[in-house]
Amino acid sequence: MNDVLILAIETSCDETSMAIVKNGHEVLSLTVLTQMDTHANFGGVVPEIASRMHTENITMVLDETLRKANMKVSDVSAIAVTYAPGLLGSLLVGVECAKTLALVYHKPLIAVNHTMGHIYANNIESEITFPTLALIVSGGHTDLLILKSETEMELLGSTIDDSIGEVYDKVARVLGMPYPGGPQIEKSSLLGEDAYELPHPMQDDTYNFSFSGLKSYIINLVHNERQRKNEIRINDLAKSFQIVAVDELVRKVEKAMKNTGIKNMILAGGVSANKYLRSEMEKLSQKYGVHFHVPNILYCTDNAAMIGCAAYPLYKAQKFSSFDLNAKSSENIKTYIEKEK
Repeated sequence: MNDVLILAIETSCDETSMAIVKNGHEVLSLTVLTQMDTHANFGGVVPEIASRMHTENITMVLDETLRKANMKVSDVSAIAVTYAPGLLGSLLVGVECAKTLALVYHKPLIAVNHTMGHIYANNIESEITFPTLALIVSGGHTDLLILKSETEMELLGSTIDDSIGEVYDKVARVLGMPYPGGPQIEKSSLLGEDAYELPHPMQDDTYNFSFSGLKSYIINLVHNERQRKNEIRINDLAKSFQIVAVDELVRKVEKAMKNTGIKNMILAGGVSANKYLRSEMEKLSQKYGVHFHVPNILYCTDNAAMIGCAAYPLYKAQKFSSFDLNAKSSENIKTYIEKEK
């Protein structure tokens, strides 16, 4: 079979990214233009600014991606794009660009769910072994799944409120840390001690997650301590928070390992770059004799290479989109799985 070269586009939030991926594994070129410094001035992503910056940058990112690979659009096999979920205005920029390229160059158009992209980042420089447990942790998602094959999956549990990445950012903000908060919490925790007693959420028998209670407890704790003019030991609180938050993930994954007997485990999503989480999942996997894999940190956060990888099984199955493809801001993994059945 001839090599399949997919030009992938990712604009779901505040990174304008394109990549060319060969046969679902090999990244021939990748460009990621982040807006992080701009949004840091506002303490978080401003959707209107994000979509405007995507519009300004997307042709430049395309040119750079093609230059790195020494290729033309006419050389690729298909155009893939993130269509959901994410910021609607940002997604629309990528979708319209992909539709235009596919139409002008007569290429198949492949619509990719962003969460599936994070999962298939594990196929870069490696290969997912089925069946596998998959934990997706990011600013918008906390999901635990069984991947039975490239085309069949089962959702075990999801967050019932805030995602793990969202809570990291909100706790960082209340502690006065700059955006993005997740890496700041991780750095601060390395300097602290586990000195705060925090509540452990979701002590139940499901695979679901909950973080809003932990978040609210910390917000109230900080507020009350400030009202009393007491010192807030930021590094200690960051460490105690991270231990409890990651323990919530570990407990549910351990339950899945024991109940399913599956011997493969992958971690995915922006929060999978967290070294403490990686370490704890590695220890858990060793305990149960499970093969554990997590992407290179470069591919954990939003990038187009993961979209190109996720598009490859769709290309092989000839699951192409029509030109009435539209962006969707809120298609979660449960909705996606039900749609694909």
